[in-house]
Amino acid sequence: MQWNISRKVWIAALALGLAACGGGQTRLESDLGLSGAPDWVNKGTAYVNDKGGRLFHGVGSASAMGDPALQRSTADDRARAEVARIFSAYMDVVQNDYQASAKSGDTSNSEETVTRQIKAVTKQNLAGAKIIARWLDKKSNTVWSIAELDAKQVKMTIANSGDMNESTKRFFESNADNVFDRVAKEKK
Repeated sequence: MQWNISRKVWIAALALGLAACGGGQTRLESDLGLSGAPDWVNKGTAYVNDKGGRLFHGVGSASAMGDPALQRSTADDRARAEVARIFSAYMDVVQNDYQASAKSGDTSNSEETVTRQIKAVTKQNLAGAKIIARWLDKKSNTVWSIAELDAKQVKMTIANSGDMNESTKRFFESNADNVFDRVAKEKK
């Protein structure tokens, strides 16, 4: 009995220790506090819902590399990767919501089919992420880039997709904005 309790405590401590290592997951600070930086640099990657619409913003940076073009390209790629990360999380929520509604309805789409359709549409949408600004921190010589993907564009891509069945398209059309608003609120 004593061995089982101390063994469980040891396993729990090990699990907590491994979790504390972070698992290699990168997280941006919500306020980097860089003096003179644009607001988007200090805010970091975010879901944005304002006058400009519902937007996925990804922020990336690159330290000095000796080749300014390579440095800008690296910062741009990292910003697009951040858009991909948060957009994929958003699409996971859409997929989970769709699956939950499909179970209560009489749609015959399998989970595997929906997953495949959403992955195909996700790739198409991420190709539309564009770099909207860059900033050079003259103190550290770090280049910062911000990439943007507009949720309106996502909706148009899905509406015109031949890779997605009609019930999934209808669900997305009806629920995409609500899911975005919910996820954006949770991430604040």
